[in-house]
Amino acid sequence: MTDAPVTVEAALLDAITVPDGTGKAIPDAASGETIGDAPIHTVDDLETAIAAATEAQRGWAALGHAERSRLLHLAADEIEAHAEELAHIIAREQGKPLNGAGARFEAGGCAAWIRNAADTVIEPEVLFEAEDTRSELHYAPLGVVAAIGPWNWPALIGVWQIAPSLRMGNAVVVKPSSFTPLSVLALVELMNRHLPVGVLAVVAGNRDVGARIASHPGVAKVMFTGSTDTGREIVRSSADNLARLTLELGGNDPGIVLPGADVAALAERLFWGIFINTGQTCAALKRLYVHDSVYDDVVDALAALANSVPMGPGTDEASLLGPLSTPQQFAIVSGLVDDARARGARIVTGGQPAPELGAQFYRTTIVADIDDGAALVTEEQFGPVIPVIRYADVDDAVARANASEQGLGASVWGDVDTARSVAARIESGTVWINQHGTLNPTVPFGGVKASGYGLEFGAHGLKAVAAPKVITV
Repeated sequence: MTDAPVTVEAALLDAITVPDGTGKAIPDAASGETIGDAPIHTVDDLETAIAAATEAQRGWAALGHAERSRLLHLAADEIEAHAEELAHIIAREQGKPLNGAGARFEAGGCAAWIRNAADTVIEPEVLFEAEDTRSELHYAPLGVVAAIGPWNWPALIGVWQIAPSLRMGNAVVVKPSSFTPLSVLALVELMNRHLPVGVLAVVAGNRDVGARIASHPGVAKVMFTGSTDTGREIVRSSADNLARLTLELGGNDPGIVLPGADVAALAERLFWGIFINTGQTCAALKRLYVHDSVYDDVVDALAALANSVPMGPGTDEASLLGPLSTPQQFAIVSGLVDDARARGARIVTGGQPAPELGAQFYRTTIVADIDDGAALVTEEQFGPVIPVIRYADVDDAVARANASEQGLGASVWGDVDTARSVAARIESGTVWINQHGTLNPTVPFGGVKASGYGLEFGAHGLKAVAAPKVITV
């Protein structure tokens, strides 16, 4: 009998999985083979975790910023030391390739964002000073923060919620997506090798666990990244306990390519602004408005890249695009493309599954000659498909970009001075010029309209997970 091959991530998987048949079998997104069994936690497990977090939070807050930051740096060092193992778990479970802006990028980003949160200084702000009176604004811990994460960037978005909350003296209870619990379990396992017991816990449960979190009286704040519909449910559930909320919800990000844009110089940045993580990114470019004068050039350039960028399993070193993460998302993407085709849109390239690669692979797809009313334009596709929409007047393009109920990100492409004036008119939390979706741990990020509210990253993100307190002497 031949022993099974040892995978890169075997040791870390052993630390976070339960015996076969006793948990939820988590499939490899590319092959469908079981990676390991994740524990199935219950509402009772959630209650235990919140009680332990409440108790541990007092001592954690009392350590002070300097000591908490020191321990967070040790946690970041631990992640960095095991980054390859974590990256392989992410690549298999979520499907993103190891290379490019993929699983290794995500694992490395976890360490970088933790360090940034640990090192960002929040000084008391003097609000008023005259004669013998001085008023200062300080920031105190909230208590227990609940972090509910998505399946598309499970570890990195988890860190975006966890790191600032811990830095400001809170304890954190994490609820990962049921599709990608292993990545988050691995992240928390590594961090907890250096944190006090109870300060950071993960509850890998189902919908009943998620539903209980927002209404729980022991939760002071909920951070949620996911769909707009679920965000609305969280708002309703939090009404009775008045938990503070940071909601990063869906985004149907528009891009506007201006007349005279240098297509050859911008094409690759456009492509990756659209197709990072095979399009499964909240702040990826989802609908592209292109001026008549450069329309054909943009379509041709994107199609050439779509046909040349390799797609395959996440653990294949040659892959730069991977599968759809879930069967549900594969069905959504397929349905939107089929609807566009039925409406008479031109499928320039792609437009069909790639079954030779695996059941959840869909070919990189460029759709041209499509109107705003098509579902592919009005709905967030979250996959390797981009509708390219022709326009003749910039004012009209801005109006069409703003017509969505969502406003997470947007971008303008072309002459920088002209792009600045156009960017000022777009209704979005972030507008990039000649790039899309680039994030910086020091620069605040958040949406408007139905894309949620609250800010993450940098000093603004730290303040969002703390209670403002005015001290007047």
